Amino acid sequence: MNAKELRSQDASALKETLMGLLKEHFEMRMQHKSAQLDDTSKLKNIKRSIARVKTIIEEKKV
Repeated sequence: MNAKELRSQDASALKETLMGLLKEHFEMRMQHKSAQLDDTSKLKNIKRSIARVKTIIEEKKV
């Protein structure tokens, strides 16, 4: 998701998106530790998406 799509969502939808991303990040970390994750660049992309969502949530608070 890009920032433009995220900014069009309301706060509750952003929180749901964040929870889904955090869950996905946890699952990928477990796969990485057990050597089941083939493409480790996905971890980086998920972390950036989480940061993007958190930033937009904070912007909407102001």
